[in-house]
Order: sequence, then structure tokens, then C-alpha cells
Amino acid sequence: MLKVGEKAPTFALPDADMETVNLANFQGKRHIVLFFYPKDGTPWCTKEATDFSDHEEDFHEQDCVLFGISRDDCLKHAEFRDKEGIGLDLLSDAEGTVCKQYGVWQAKEVDGHKKYGIVRSTFIIDRTGHIRHALYNVNYKGHALDVLRLVKEMNS
Repeated sequence: MLKVGEKAPTFALPDADMETVNLANFQGKRHIVLFFYPKDGTPWCTKEATDFSDHEEDFHEQDCVLFGISRDDCLKHAEFRDKEGIGLDLLSDAEGTVCKQYGVWQAKEVDGHKKYGIVRSTFIIDRTGHIRHALYNVNYKGHALDVLRLVKEMNS
């Protein structure tokens, strides 16, 4: 698991339109919020993604870009984005490489069996590329506004 103060791992992942987004392109310029979520179209993931999307302009005013990341493929992201009216970029980590780098791919006990999945987590990365907040196992309710408050505190 990543800790506050560590350099955030950089990566390049495709978005819903199959365009590559390279995290390194934003370092030195803007703050970055990465929120990892388990699956497109499920009730809690939908609520989290739409909440972040609804506040996207507020994040931009704080000189911050938002990216949602799951293991869903680009086509599933595009369907999810279009159906729910999500404005922010959803990145596909189909191989799970970035999920593992950020420590969000974890084992859970389900009916006595070990099952791996994404633990809902958010990372706030400052302009220098360092992690300012590493929030693992978050609750989706009110989370977008909590993250916005943390970003505003970084700017004050």
C-alpha cells in the first residue's frame, strides 16, 4: 500500500475512447485525483463516479484533474459514461497492473474462499507527483465532497 509522501507511480492507460492518458503529462502542472472503483454499472460505483463527475468543475477550479480507474475495458467504460452522463475520464486497467502498483488489488474472504478485487480507494497527488492523501477502503457516500475539501486545503 502506498503512503503519504511517496512518489506516485506513473502509468499510461486507455480511456473510454481508447485514447492513452499518461499520468506523467500532468505532473508539474496540476493536482491529480485517482479514484479506484470495483465495477462499472453497479449501484455504489455508479453513485461514486457520478458524484465525482457532478463536481468535476469544482475540482478544475482547484487546478485538479480527476480519473476513475477500474478493470473494466474501454467499451464498458464508454457505455457506462454515456448511460450515466459521466464527464470525467474513466481509465481501463484491464490487466490490473496499476491496481497492483497502488495497492488496491486485494484479497477478500467471500463464502470461505479468497477472492481478489479492487478495494474502493482514492489518491490525491500534488503537482510534484507526490501522494498527499492515500485513502483506502472508502465509503462512496459523500466521498467526492470530502476529496474536494482535501484538495482545497492543499491550495490554501
